[in-house]
Amino acid sequence: MKSEITLKLAILCGLIAVLYSCTAPDTRTVKQVMDDKVTELYKIKTPQELQSITNEQALSMFSEKDLNILSTRHWMFDTNVPVVVSVFRSKEQKVVPFWFAKNGFSKTDLTVKNEMTEYEVWQKSFPAGRVGLGVNGFENYGLHYFVSVKTQNEKDELKLTNFFPENQYVGTLKDSAFVYHDWDELVLTGVPEELKGQQYLTTIRGRGTESHLVGAFRKTDYPSSKTPDQVVLTWSGDPSTTMDIQWRTDTTVSTGIINYREKDSANVMSADAEKYRLEDRYLMNDRFVNRYTARLKGLKPGTNYEYRILPDTTWNNKQIFFTAAADDNFSFIWFGDTHFSPKWGEFANSAFSNHPDAAFYTIAGDIVSDGLYRDQWDALFSYVKDLNCNKPFMSVLGNHDRRSGLGALMYRELFSYPKNGPKEVEEEQTFAFTYKNALFLMIDCTSPIEVQTSWIEEQLKNSKATWKFAVFHFPPYNQEEPYFNIQKAWVPIFDKYHVDMVFSGHVHYYMRSKPMNNGQVVDSYNKGTAYIISIGIPSRNREMNDEPYAAVRKGDGQYYQYIKIEGNQLSYSAINAENKVIDTFTIKK
Repeated sequence: MKSEITLKLAILCGLIAVLYSCTAPDTRTVKQVMDDKVTELYKIKTPQELQSITNEQALSMFSEKDLNILSTRHWMFDTNVPVVVSVFRSKEQKVVPFWFAKNGFSKTDLTVKNEMTEYEVWQKSFPAGRVGLGVNGFENYGLHYFVSVKTQNEKDELKLTNFFPENQYVGTLKDSAFVYHDWDELVLTGVPEELKGQQYLTTIRGRGTESHLVGAFRKTDYPSSKTPDQVVLTWSGDPSTTMDIQWRTDTTVSTGIINYREKDSANVMSADAEKYRLEDRYLMNDRFVNRYTARLKGLKPGTNYEYRILPDTTWNNKQIFFTAAADDNFSFIWFGDTHFSPKWGEFANSAFSNHPDAAFYTIAGDIVSDGLYRDQWDALFSYVKDLNCNKPFMSVLGNHDRRSGLGALMYRELFSYPKNGPKEVEEEQTFAFTYKNALFLMIDCTSPIEVQTSWIEEQLKNSKATWKFAVFHFPPYNQEEPYFNIQKAWVPIFDKYHVDMVFSGHVHYYMRSKPMNNGQVVDSYNKGTAYIISIGIPSRNREMNDEPYAAVRKGDGQYYQYIKIEGNQLSYSAINAENKVIDTFTIKK
């Protein structure tokens, strides 16, 4: 009797579960659907099969429920009245997103343009309520569609609310309107009269990665293991009393511990590391890794320390660092764009071989070519593995490090930097630190310019440093695309508080300006700022347009910059790949 009752209960529970599964709303997101699908594909397909997925194959891999989510939950908003929604799709995108026709959108004869492409217009009428739009496709095309909305009844007043993603920008559709937040110089032309004035929803170019399957899967040449690697030194606190040590293992290792001591001392100290899991969904051979950060505090200024990452029980001459001493003498090295190039790796090791006294180094952005591809960071770390473990690396973001507007989460997870930047910018992307008698403003110029202006002035106003440096990717003065917004917002503050040097990259040539103040050349670097552009990888030869403010320019080559400070005197040198000094000058205060 008991077994019969148990069987009936099991059957009843099963029926209830089936009934619930049929009636319960499907609340999954596009991300959840794609995460689950990628996890499934790793179980059933070989690396070769993953890398050869076609658009047709990708479409066939999803159930109708999955496709419904991919068709309606990528971009959503509510309307208060019946509307007509226009979707603008680049004609150069080879495959029309599968949901356009399926969900009732019709192609019109209307088009708009920008300098990159021409967009065709698809339209559909919706009743008042929720509007749901689908993914951009499975191939990650680089110019995402965008949207405009108008009322069906001209007398209605349109209100759009409850956006996904949140914080949606709503503009007015017109000629000169920008299309993408990560490239607002790219503006529309040829907007048809019947579309002008509609409410206009923009996006970022990179959103296609959310559903990327065709050509998505990659492999790292430097997968993680149980053995700690990718050891990187940074500062998030005072360089005279702190040091942050970061490293990586595979996910089978659950804890991270540092042993450290003054060089050759018998007094060994320990520090636990913060652990977090880093994911690159499309990295076939190393999707998840564990990252660790140990923050050492209470160190003695001017002291040589050595450390080891457990389970290693040996001390070696590579895993060492020095805390900043109380004097005003030091040197450092900086590079322009590096793009995870092995040639930069060789160059960087050579630079520190020439200048072992350099206390740290920085890169002025575009460290890699796609900041969300961990295999590129893996390669970069491998090139300088014997450098990063004993010379702190203090960097800033470039546009490639937060590719196509997708943000810089991987960058933030890889490095531990001060969290003292403006509140409007993601922590650790803009920050300041003081090393001895020098202030370094490390600025993320890929984030909004205006929201950082008051923070920059506050840092400069409150600093007692003798020397002041600003490091950011986009050069205010250059021959290709001068950044007038930076000239307007930040340069007057650099003038007011006399920033000595501004280091930038981006345009792939070398330039040192004459002393600049208020946009004009002045007669001394004690009265004006040196704006310097450099390139850390081999650059092509090019024609050079006139730059009357330039003191030295090189259209091709590969360079690093070595700055030595001795109290009130600064010596600057730029050195090329042939180890020749191509530019030098001094400043005395």
